[in-house]
Amino acid sequence: SFQNEINEVPFFDIQLPYELALKIFQYLGKTELGRCAQVSRTWKVLAEDEVLWYRMCQQEGYLLDTSISDHSCWKLVLKNCRARERTLKTNWKNRVGAVSQLQYEVGKILCDVHSCDGVVVAGYTSGEVRLWDTRTWDYTAPILEPMHSPGDAGPQPHVSFVRINSSLAVAAYEDGAINVWSLMFGREPVHRYQHNQRIQALALGSESPTVATASGFEVKVESPNDRGFWQTTETFEIQKLVNFLNLVPDVAGSPVTVAAAEDIVYLLKAQDPGKILHSVYGQPVTCLDVSAHEAAFGVKTFGWLLNEPNQILIYNLETSQCLKKMGNSISDFTCVNLQNSPPNMLVTGNKDRRVRVFDLRKSESLCSLYAHQLGVSAVQMDDWKIVSGGEEGLVCVWDQRMGTKLWEMHARHPVRHVWFNSHSLITANIPDEKTPRGASITDNDLTAHRKHRGIIYAYEFSVDQLAVESVLPICRSSYDEVTGYNYNIGLAVPYDNI
Repeated sequence: SFQNEINEVPFFDIQLPYELALKIFQYLGKTELGRCAQVSRTWKVLAEDEVLWYRMCQQEGYLLDTSISDHSCWKLVLKNCRARERTLKTNWKNRVGAVSQLQYEVGKILCDVHSCDGVVVAGYTSGEVRLWDTRTWDYTAPILEPMHSPGDAGPQPHVSFVRINSSLAVAAYEDGAINVWSLMFGREPVHRYQHNQRIQALALGSESPTVATASGFEVKVESPNDRGFWQTTETFEIQKLVNFLNLVPDVAGSPVTVAAAEDIVYLLKAQDPGKILHSVYGQPVTCLDVSAHEAAFGVKTFGWLLNEPNQILIYNLETSQCLKKMGNSISDFTCVNLQNSPPNMLVTGNKDRRVRVFDLRKSESLCSLYAHQLGVSAVQMDDWKIVSGGEEGLVCVWDQRMGTKLWEMHARHPVRHVWFNSHSLITANIPDEKTPRGASITDNDLTAHRKHRGIIYAYEFSVDQLAVESVLPICRSSYDEVTGYNYNIGLAVPYDNI
């Protein structure tokens, strides 16, 4: 080929070796490479070198787990990746896609929902735990079996909490039992342990096989040893009842837990069991989230007493120093999302019905959205959008840059779980009332009326996966029609195309 014959590349007045010329070209962007390709045959070969385009693909975050030999034309691959991303963004903005309800009639009433990478786990008042894999549109998902002992003939205790990561699912029950299932092996639990009292909080490592639970004044951390046998790695005694519990992600060595108990935030490590990160008497913590290096939590202060509004505090977990105090709201911060937010960003929801985005390098909020009628109960953001859920059952999708609402969706109960990635969104409306009056004809009836049950929605915005029960065509006009009279008008305005 022509490329193999090139050893010297003409660079103005001098001849450069091919490798050296390639080194220079790697500092150019797409547009410059396109211009260089028009200079001469030699420069065209150089500007279309696979190494340059493969590196550009990696820099923009596409196909990070591939090697250069996986594709023959990386320039085309980059073009396709960018086109797909543009389509996904348009679909998100205009709500073009498929929406499905994940319902399980026999489970009675929904108690808790959690999801990881499109796999959803739900716990019910019937004591059943159920999995769905929304990535395959295969919703006939398994029910995870509890460990039955022969004497368990009566009704199962309600599920209090469920959590899932890429390899494990965990459920905590009202009677203080915890079941851990492996997503790789069967429906039987791989581990089970018991607390004497009701469990107040449950945490599962985002990647690691570590489970932490808080019951009474005790926090237990369980994980498998190097031979795969589960054991209690740590037990911590705490002076107050834990409200929130998180495991710090990406920790080498023994797991680190952050626990908020009323007005104290503990940093629980094996070598430093009772370390207090933050404590101000009479100022309870209202929400908590942790990333690999920081913890963010809302603190309720009594403004009339101390003349200080409610705030979000950011602590560094290595130095235990308070880095920032942000926000000044009359109402409590009800949810905070630090772990899934872009670098140096943080999104919060408040009882005053506002969603606020903070930049950790500044103290004031970047944007404040008047979002819900009752109070914000769940929130997540990425680099251009925010999804928020409210106590009144509304899920809203916002364009962060414009500060505008793109669309909303309503269901009867408070939104307790919101999770999304580039192409899918999962939301869960969970009833506060677990034993509604008049829900069934008789007490031993297995089904509750549908309006009492709560609901999980799964949205899919990538075009190649549109299911049959997709959004109606009237909702997905592209504004490309040239006809003078057309009912197919878009219901959300794609202002980027104006």
